[in-house]
Amino acid sequence: MTIAEPNWDLYRSYLAVLREGSLSGAARALGLTQPTVGRHIDALEQALGLSLFTRSQSGFIATDAGYALQGHAEALASASSALLRAASGLGRGADAQIQGTVRVTASEVISVEVLPAILVRLRESHPGITIELTVSNRIENLLRRDADIAVRMQRPEQDVLVARRIGNIELGFHARRDYLEHHGVPHSWEDLGKHALIGIDRETAFTRKLQPLLGGLADNTYALRSDSDLVHLASIRAGLGIGICQARLAQRDPALVRVLPTLLAIPLETWLAMHENLRGNPACAAVYAALGDALAEYANGG
Repeated sequence: MTIAEPNWDLYRSYLAVLREGSLSGAARALGLTQPTVGRHIDALEQALGLSLFTRSQSGFIATDAGYALQGHAEALASASSALLRAASGLGRGADAQIQGTVRVTASEVISVEVLPAILVRLRESHPGITIELTVSNRIENLLRRDADIAVRMQRPEQDVLVARRIGNIELGFHARRDYLEHHGVPHSWEDLGKHALIGIDRETAFTRKLQPLLGGLADNTYALRSDSDLVHLASIRAGLGIGICQARLAQRDPALVRVLPTLLAIPLETWLAMHENLRGNPACAAVYAALGDALAEYANGG
C-alpha cells in the first residue's frame, strides 16, 4: 500500500509533541494553537496508519512506533534547517554583501574561550552573516547537516567532508600560582599524587587513551571530578587544585602556571570540517576560511 506523503508541518508538530510531552507545550514551542497541533497529530497518524502517542491526563506518551520514527523526523528537521541556511546565502549578485546563516559546532572550551574573539573579527568583516553556535563535546553529524561547520578534535573520515587540519592544541597540567605557593610545586608523579587534582568523572574513549599517560594516579587524590571541561578550567583558575587544560589558554592568564610539562604534554589534534556541498555557499565559505585561519593562529601560539 502506498502512503500519501504527509505535509512537513505534520512532522514538525509530531516532533514538538514528542519533545514537549503535551499538545499545549508543542503549541507554545511552534507558535500554533493547541487544536491545530492536535489536528496535525491526528492527520499524521491517519496518513501513516500508526498510533504515535498514548493520550492520558498527564500528557502525550510516545508509543513504540512514535519513538521508532523520531530519528527520521529529526533528519527531516535538520535537512529543512540546512536548506534554509543554505538558501539564506544564495541568490545575490557578485558585488553584494555576503549574507546568510551558518551553524557551527564546537566543544565547550573552544566555544566559550576561543570562538567569541574570532567571531568579533568575523562580524567586522562580514556583518551580514549570522552564526548559530552549537556548544557540544559530541561529534555532530555533518552528513545529516546538524551543523554546517564543525571544529573537531579528531580527523573527519567521511569522504564527502572538506577538512582542514588546524594543528595541535596542547594540553597539560596547570594550577593557580598561589595554590602552588601554598601547597608546593610537584616535581614527580609521586609529588602530584599528594595534591588536590581535578579530573574526569565518567570514562570516555578519550580518557581511556589518556589513562596510561597519567602515571597511575590513585582515584582518592581527586578533589573534584566533572565531565565538563569548563568546570575543570574554572576550578583551576579558582585555585582548587591541579588540572588539565589547554596550554594556550593558560598562557593568557598570568595567574596560571604549567606543572610537570616534561611529564605530560598531550597534543590535541584539531580539525575544521564542512560538507563539500557547501563550498559554493558564500557565507559558509567565508566562515570556514575565517575560522580556519584564526584557529590555526591560536593553535600555533598567536
